[in-house]
Amino acid sequence: MKNFLLSVTALALMTQASYAIDITLKVGDKAPEFTVKDDAGKDWKASDHFGKKIVVVYFYPADMTGGCTAQACGFRDDLGKLQGKNVEVVGVSGDSVRNHQLFKKVHNLNFTLLADPTGEVAAAFGVPFTKGEKSITREIDGKEEVLTRGVTTKRWTFVVDEKGEVVYKNEQVKAAVDSKKIMEVVSNLK
Repeated sequence: MKNFLLSVTALALMTQASYAIDITLKVGDKAPEFTVKDDAGKDWKASDHFGKKIVVVYFYPADMTGGCTAQACGFRDDLGKLQGKNVEVVGVSGDSVRNHQLFKKVHNLNFTLLADPTGEVAAAFGVPFTKGEKSITREIDGKEEVLTRGVTTKRWTFVVDEKGEVVYKNEQVKAAVDSKKIMEVVSNLK
């Protein structure tokens, strides 16, 4: 009976952990097809972007948190240099369209954020995520806002080249320097 209880407890803990992903997207693979809402509430179709320019797809845990803000602001500050190399940047998290709108407004973000509250895009890329709503409260424009996300993803970054293939994958992203690393990667593609 004791071993049975230990097994049941272990199983319960495992089901609360990160969602198991059945796909492993590797460098050289075609980028996945998907359609989700962007920060303006419009459909963002991968097929409209992949294969047309270099696309940086970075996954992050949550809007309005320390590391995620540092990562987003790094891309914001370096976007001009990246766009000069025909690069588009998109951030993906389990946050809602509204959360993304607030995040962009507060930090003057100048690139697209994709809402992935069910983990659909994370799963397509093989990025681990934890299911379950989580909320944080932040003061924005003098008003207390509750930002709730559907899933929490790991911090991973991908680069999809102009042929629509994954040419870079980083599972050990350092948030504050991610944009600098991506500038190096993109410089070496040409």
